[in-house]
Parts: sequence; structure tokens; C-alpha cells
Amino acid sequence: MRSLTAAAAICGAVLIGGCSADPGAPATPPGTPTTTGLLPAGVPTEGDRPPADALPPPAEPRRAPAPTAPVPGRIVAVGTQPEGIVADAQTRTVAVLTREPNELVLLDADTAQVTGRTALPGFGRHLQLARPGGPVLVPVESADALVRVTLPGGEARAQIVTGTFPHDASQAADGTVFVANELGGTVTVLRGDAIVKVFTDSVQPAGLAPVGNAMGLLDVRKNDLTVYDTERLSIVGATPAGEGPTHQVADRHGRLIVTDTRGDAVRVFTPMPQPREVGVAIQPGGPYGITYDPARDRVWVASSGTNEVVGYDMAEPTPREVARFPTVQNPYTVAVDPLTGRLFVAGLTGGVVQIIDA
Repeated sequence: MRSLTAAAAICGAVLIGGCSADPGAPATPPGTPTTTGLLPAGVPTEGDRPPADALPPPAEPRRAPAPTAPVPGRIVAVGTQPEGIVADAQTRTVAVLTREPNELVLLDADTAQVTGRTALPGFGRHLQLARPGGPVLVPVESADALVRVTLPGGEARAQIVTGTFPHDASQAADGTVFVANELGGTVTVLRGDAIVKVFTDSVQPAGLAPVGNAMGLLDVRKNDLTVYDTERLSIVGATPAGEGPTHQVADRHGRLIVTDTRGDAVRVFTPMPQPREVGVAIQPGGPYGITYDPARDRVWVASSGTNEVVGYDMAEPTPREVARFPTVQNPYTVAVDPLTGRLFVAGLTGGVVQIIDA
């Protein structure tokens, strides 16, 4: 096991006050997000944050009962509350976040054997690959920090404090990393290990996805999609993104695909020159986790409240359903191996990963 020691105790009182009874689900912010006081002085900022008091609460994944019938595929026990999973075709590695202890568990994508466990300085909920081959971007919410973990070895680099409760992190093609600090109302931008800018136009930023020289961000209080220019580090524009969007991916056509969790829909947007919605598919059950298979041009979306994962063909802007599988209980996140098309579904309640040859 390779461990990473926390550099310091960070804002414990803020985090305790910002979490609900479920340690993985932050409570609705009381109105105004926390400040960027965790960040170095002199970092440029941009954006006007709207008042939060009149905004609806954030959309959350739904709870589902345990399945009453056998589910397809192989079931692998990984640890407590697995949430956040990615599959890397290049290193043949699947990485999944677990808790108690807080770890990044590494699996062989072909054999499903556990190949390593990397200790983390706190808990998180979502993962992204910086690029094929890694590293894995691990936003550690309870440490207010981003950690990069190499593949396939699992070495963890020193944590970078990015802001209050980082929920998601995503790397653009030019290497620029955006981090959505959910309870801080900020989006921190990194080049290398240096913070180069902080956007302050969000209330509760959540899911991120890069496409070309653009980065899409979902705000779960404003319920909109904001697009940033990753080269100029500027705000391109924003558009409504449904009743309660949470996460997104980009497809090979240059579009952003969004899970509208509260609105029971999968929505498709073009990011440039201004973001706008171009397609939608209805998916009951609180669609939440999402992943994209570029080899098959297929997006997979987990319905958190119905224990299902649904596959859509993305040849056209409107998603067309082509597959549906029952899953383990509370499938909050899902990953796909582009080499084989195999799905990896993280079952929060059972502490397992379900492997489906789709």
C-alpha cells in the first residue's frame, strides 16, 4: 500500500458544518459559499456569483432497494461505499474510490483482481483520468485538495489545496486542470501544480468535462452549464441544463452529455461558440453516473433510483437507447473500458463493482 500523508488539518469546522448525515453527500449550502481563503494570495479571479438564497437545493442521487433477482456479470468486493470509478484502456487498470479506510482501489481490467490500494488523506466521490495512461485525478473533498495517482503503480503525488470540498476535477487537452470546489463556489485552474486562476461565478459547482479547448461545468444550484475557454482562461457563456444536472462527459463529436438527475433526462449540448442544448432523452430513475465509450460512440448512464445502466448510441445529437442492464444496488458511478466495451459499475451500498460484458 502506498500512502499519502495529509499536509495539514484543513477547515475542519467548515467541512463538518457542510456535510449531511451521509458523509458523502454535502448538505445544501446556507446561502453564500465559503471564500477562496484557502488559496494563495494574488491569484486572479473572474466571475460574479449570483445570490444563492432563492435557488433550489442541489439534485442528489436517489436511493434504490436491493435487487430481487440476480444481476448480470461478475461481482467483485472492493470496500466500503465505492463511488467514483474510471477505467484506463492503456494500463488495463480500473480505479475506484472507497471509504473506511479512504483508498483508491486498483483492479486489473481483464482479470478483475485487486492489484493495489492507495491510501488517501480523506474521502471523495468522483474520479477522472487526466489522459489515457493516467494519472487519475482524485478530488479529496474532506481534505480540500487534489491528488494525482499514477497508473498502474498507484503512486500518489503531493496534494494541492484547491478550495473548499472539491467534487470533480478534469484535464483539458493542453494539460490545464479545472477543479470544481463544490462547497466553496469556486472553480480552480491549475497548470502543472500551480494555481493560475479562480473562477467565482458558481454557487455550487459539480461535474466537469473537457472538449477541445473548452471545459464544461455544471452548477447544481443554478442548474446550468457554463463553458470556459481553457486556453484564454475566460468564461465563454452559460445555458440552462435541466431541472437538476449533476455530471457530464464529452463525446467524439465535440458535444457535452449531461445527466439531469432531478429531471430524469440525458441532455446533449454543443459548447461553442456559445453553449446550447441540441438533444435530449428521457431516462426515469434519477440518471447520475455517466461514462463514454469513444470506440463505440456510446454513452452509458446509471439510473441511481432503479438499479439500471442504460446505453445510448451518440451518432446523432439525440441519444438513442441501444442497451439496458440491471445492476447492483445504488449504482452511483460507472466506467467503461474502450478496448473491450466492458462496463464497471460501482455499487455504493454493497461495496462492490459489477463487471458487465456489454
